[in-house]
Amino acid sequence: MGLCDIHVIKDVLGRHGFHFSKSLGQNFLTAQWVPERIAAECGADKESCALEVGPGMGCLTNELSKTAGQVVAIELDRALFPVLEETLADCENVEVVHGDVLKTDLAALCREKFGDRKVYACANLPYYITTPAISALLDSGAFSGVTVMVQKEVAQRICAAAGSSDYSAFSIYVQYHAEARILFDVPAGCFVPQPKVDSAVIRLTPRETPAVAVRNEKLFFAIVRAAFNQRRKTLVNAIQPAFGGRLDKDEILSLVTSCGLDVRVRGERLTIAEYGALADAAERLLQSKQQ
Repeated sequence: MGLCDIHVIKDVLGRHGFHFSKSLGQNFLTAQWVPERIAAECGADKESCALEVGPGMGCLTNELSKTAGQVVAIELDRALFPVLEETLADCENVEVVHGDVLKTDLAALCREKFGDRKVYACANLPYYITTPAISALLDSGAFSGVTVMVQKEVAQRICAAAGSSDYSAFSIYVQYHAEARILFDVPAGCFVPQPKVDSAVIRLTPRETPAVAVRNEKLFFAIVRAAFNQRRKTLVNAIQPAFGGRLDKDEILSLVTSCGLDVRVRGERLTIAEYGALADAAERLLQSKQQ
């Protein structure tokens, strides 16, 4: 069964009375090379396992079943279960479970289904859950690799370097936890219904230790978020909310200059290492004020 063939898609979905849900951001692949390449490059093999988020009609699930030793797919839309029962009937190493990736204990699910084997996560993520879904996958600590298809502009933001227009707080969050790389682009014409923008597949390889060692991770990310929440302001002015009134502007000015940064610099210019140094200096200053 050609699960990326538009005629097969319409026939199977029509037979089950399935209708696309805009609220769930459902777009099905019509180019077979895409799931084949994702499965080939996600890192999974017969000695490891794959967890897929949002299998849709099962085209990627089917390819993962050929590559990985065991596959579990999490699907939120119950209307797709009879569809998947048909399309994955020949895939003996696949199990589809009902769940929401944003509400599922992914580490517990992986332990239950896969034991202590390596697990690789794969997904074609709708735009509206891209950030929280990637965060959930990385925060779980359950995966040896995370390969996801997202809107191309989101992929560029995730992989962006300091100083570029695409660089964001989420760039830093992802790169703090993982090495990020764009594998390939996927044109909008490869989907039905056809979206308005192209997509890209990225691979995130979780780091054994964060990209930078910091004394207070919560403060580190508070400073990063504050800097990008007001990215048009200078760093000195933008990060004041991160300290909740515990540091005045003159103290923040001294803090920034003590890290070798120009007082006129904006947050989008700082590397992860520079944010780490700034957060550690801020932590030391805050502790000294408490003594």
